[in-house]
Amino acid sequence: MLVPCFLYSLQNRKPSLYGSLTCQGIGLDGIPEVTASEGFIVNEINKITCLDISSGGGLGVSSSTDGTMKIWQASNGELRRVLEGHVFDVNCCRFFPSGLVVLSGGMDAQLKIWSAEDASCVVTFKGHKGGILDTAIVDRGRNVVSGSRDGTARLWDCGRSACLGVLADCGSSINGVAVGAADNSINLGSPEQMPSEREVGTEAKMLLLAREDKKLQCLGLQSRQPVFLFIGSDAFNCCTFLSGFLLLAGTQDGNIYQLDVRSPRAPVQVIHRSGAPVLSLLSFRDGFIASQGDGSCFIVQQDLDYVTELTGADCDPVYKVATWEKQIYTCCRDGLVRRYQLSDL
Repeated sequence: MLVPCFLYSLQNRKPSLYGSLTCQGIGLDGIPEVTASEGFIVNEINKITCLDISSGGGLGVSSSTDGTMKIWQASNGELRRVLEGHVFDVNCCRFFPSGLVVLSGGMDAQLKIWSAEDASCVVTFKGHKGGILDTAIVDRGRNVVSGSRDGTARLWDCGRSACLGVLADCGSSINGVAVGAADNSINLGSPEQMPSEREVGTEAKMLLLAREDKKLQCLGLQSRQPVFLFIGSDAFNCCTFLSGFLLLAGTQDGNIYQLDVRSPRAPVQVIHRSGAPVLSLLSFRDGFIASQGDGSCFIVQQDLDYVTELTGADCDPVYKVATWEKQIYTCCRDGLVRRYQLSDL
């Protein structure tokens, strides 16, 4: 069991009048009901919805329900930049491989690219008709993928700020997306039309879609041809690739499915630790990290031989997990980013 070595509040550090906050319980909307002392008034509670760590491990980015994102020093949580431009919740954020540029998607149905150096928004993509729930970056980032509440997954050209096509139209909300390199044994099909010259790095890639209608869909990223369609026990919230043929997907009722793309009819295994929604899955070393809606977050080593619990979130949902080398970062409904040190593992 590991406890966080740092808690980051990500607030501007100025001389302050200190008061106390008391949680009176959880409201029907799932948001804590909080009262304040010393004359403070709690107008709203903004939760951190997503986070990521740059490729060099120096910077972190986190998104919030207040429509903003924050760039912070990964070592100590010091605030570096505030990114403003989305309307309503920012659902997802991630660094490009360079570590200097950020991709975000929000409930305003906009996909944005930002400079982490000066906080400017350099590109805005429009085309979705519903909130964007997840994104993926293809190779070095000339193309990106988005999944939306409108039921579509789209491929975008970052250089020309244009949509290269609708990859899938599911008729159901797409809660999670993942892009992975396919094993040579997997038949991804052939595209019906010649791919655009603006598509870069889409060949031999799989696209995985975690859908609200209990379906997990896999297709060839370049070919747009179906690879498999798997029906689970409940809505799929998240997904990730473990290798060129193994993948994970988590459901609303707490199941984590491990599937082999070469034989996807029956799962390799189903992991069930609680009935709380599986909110985040991340490949890590020879296993993976999962987080759930009951505050649990754990590392599963190969073949389930060893499980490490990450403590600190209590009963607040842990929405996202990110890693850099031996550091694990989590974001939670309580508004805190927690950093865990894994030097002893």
